[in-house]
Amino acid sequence: MLYCFALTSVSAQIPTIIKMAELERVLKAQNDTTYVVNFWATWCVPCVKEFPAFQAFANKHLNEKVKVVMVSLDFKKEYDKSLIPYLQKHNIDGTVYLLDEPDYNAWIEKVDKDWQGEIPVTLIFNNGKKIRKFFANDFMPETLEKSFSNTIKQ
Repeated sequence: MLYCFALTSVSAQIPTIIKMAELERVLKAQNDTTYVVNFWATWCVPCVKEFPAFQAFANKHLNEKVKVVMVSLDFKKEYDKSLIPYLQKHNIDGTVYLLDEPDYNAWIEKVDKDWQGEIPVTLIFNNGKKIRKFFANDFMPETLEKSFSNTIKQ
């Protein structure tokens, strides 16, 4: 007797491990795309709570010049144990980076001069239109959409 088994796989995004220099290229992008960059970690309760809002936001703006980038501040040693399982469990399919820069003081001001190091934080910007707004708070779907709309209408 021949048995066939169908295997299903989760198509979650595998995060890219990057350094600050690579992230700076995103932050300095000179194009007409509006970026929504969220800094988060799997060990941060408010970050995990707001994560679905970013997934929904990305899905809503899929056909627009909007790019959602999730930057994990998890420790590199937790990549396989925490970050990948989290992304797979929640079927996250957007752009996810793990920022491998343990000395926060060396790079935090490159993201925003007012950032004190708390997470979650979000940066919405469009360098081509000279729009830049930093949010040191967590978001729910309706507040993320409203903040985005208010920012791009500046």
